[in-house]
Amino acid sequence: MQPARRRRANPTRHLRSGLVAGLLMLVHFEVQASSTVDELVREARAHEAAHEEDLALKRYTDAVALDASCAECYLGLGGLRARLGDFREAERVFSVALAHVPSEYSLLYARARVRRLLGWHDEAAQDLEAYVSKEPSAIPALRELAGWYAADGRAPAQLAVWRRILILAGDPGIAGVARTTVRALQIVIGPADPVVAPPDERGPRKALAAIARRGG
Repeated sequence: MQPARRRRANPTRHLRSGLVAGLLMLVHFEVQASSTVDELVREARAHEAAHEEDLALKRYTDAVALDASCAECYLGLGGLRARLGDFREAERVFSVALAHVPSEYSLLYARARVRRLLGWHDEAAQDLEAYVSKEPSAIPALRELAGWYAADGRAPAQLAVWRRILILAGDPGIAGVARTTVRALQIVIGPADPVVAPPDERGPRKALAAIARRGG
């Protein structure tokens, strides 16, 4: 009687099994981490609502440490820092966040507001301009930007933003306000308006001037 043949080990099968097991472990870890981060954010919000700011800050910080790509965590942490009056730390949080999650444009808006509170008006305006370039239909953000330019005495920039609002406005009420504001600013700026061309100018610029004089 011949002895039973021993089955040869299949290294490819073992490698495939190991890869599958590793992937399953990775998926399990990611699901667990995501669940933990969500729970930490919920706890942070609950502590915020209860005016337990120190605990809320710790929960948000723990969530960011666990998932450096969690935009919601940064928004919560930076927003709380700002509400506590720590604008420099809030600005730092949003800057770190944008380095990790550059596609989350709401972080630009948040950092713009904090920079404005810090008195960094040019940097704040640049952030908000960048935000509205990514979210061109964000009329509330455009109106806020126009307000900043008005407060800084930058009437030409204010006029440019109100023209954008007039083009985008779907609501008749907002369109009416934008049209009136554009006309008023044209009167105030007068010849300094870069869009309004001299009467004898020809070509596309003259057409733009005619639109500008009508207020859009």
